[in-house]
Amino acid sequence: MKTENFSLKLLARKAGRIMLTIISITLTGILILVGILLVWSPGKTDPFLDENGNLLSGSISEKIFVNINGVEQGMFIKSKDINNPVLLFVHGGPGMPEYWLTQRYPTDLEDYFTVVWWEQRGAGLSYKPDISPETMTAEQFVSDTLEVTNYLRNRFGKEKIYLMAHSWGSYIGIQAAAREPELYYAYIGIGQISHQIESEQLAYKYALEYYRQSGDINMVEKLEAAPPTTTVPLPVSYDALRDAYMHGAGIGTTREMNSVITGIFLPSWQFREYTLSEKVNLWRGKFFSRSPRFSLWDKMQVTDLTRQVTELEIPIYFLHGKYDYTCAYPLAKEYFAKISAPIKGFYTFDQSAHSPMFEEPEKVRQILLEDVLAGKNNLADIK
Repeated sequence: MKTENFSLKLLARKAGRIMLTIISITLTGILILVGILLVWSPGKTDPFLDENGNLLSGSISEKIFVNINGVEQGMFIKSKDINNPVLLFVHGGPGMPEYWLTQRYPTDLEDYFTVVWWEQRGAGLSYKPDISPETMTAEQFVSDTLEVTNYLRNRFGKEKIYLMAHSWGSYIGIQAAAREPELYYAYIGIGQISHQIESEQLAYKYALEYYRQSGDINMVEKLEAAPPTTTVPLPVSYDALRDAYMHGAGIGTTREMNSVITGIFLPSWQFREYTLSEKVNLWRGKFFSRSPRFSLWDKMQVTDLTRQVTELEIPIYFLHGKYDYTCAYPLAKEYFAKISAPIKGFYTFDQSAHSPMFEEPEKVRQILLEDVLAGKNNLADIK
């Protein structure tokens, strides 16, 4: 009996030592990870330098916070020459800023524009947990877009600026351009939203056929068990599958991006111009902005822009990936055909899905320089 008790005590001590070792290794691993993240997170913008390593005269590279309609909102402003035209970029989501992606996918737009990567109310740099839910509306975001525009016009002494909007950003951006066209030289919609609930149906049909042809029976069965509805909110089962099936079929964020985890989540922690807390807020803001209590996503889904915004008084340019079914390419073409504007240009990107500015940046720059800045549509495949 004494021998058994002694053996049990030895086992307990050994188990205790093993548990302490596991805890110690885990804590050490966490500390190392936090240390690495801190090294990756100085939170400062890199200046533009000349060939001698000196600050490039006339350039700007800053991260600032501005009071926009009562809320401190952050933005990155990048330009090699502040005399260049101002280009305001309205990001997607809702709640997902995109400037940090330029570390992996350089656009080089700062060579020709003063580019303003504004991070919207409740997102990224502009995330605050105490933002009033009553202000998280599409109407407020349109108002914020116009307020940011006026801030930039005043700061840089410009009568007008260029407005570039992507995905969710195109939903609020085109409404802002329609409301106050006198503020803008042109509107550039990338992955332009038209009627998103219909887009989900087209994406589902495209993906179902893609996975059937590729022989992925497992994904076919998952899709067949979770079809999207024609009303909102979309089924939880479909929403949970959406990112995986789109990226697997090459119709998601980029043509080559296989998953949100490897393509977006992990790279976001390596972005050097955010502090560590700002990186945390990037993801807090994403989930905050997509909260069902705000209905931003649901309202965007059911809004038919082809009926709501039918005319713009300024030139419009739609840049769309051929493989984009996040905001379905066929619907963007249909919307473009319906909308009226003094100059129109639709540009198909044959190697892109939802993000041509990251996937085919050289072609985007060519369009901006040769068509948009000149007020022409010579390069467009549809006019």
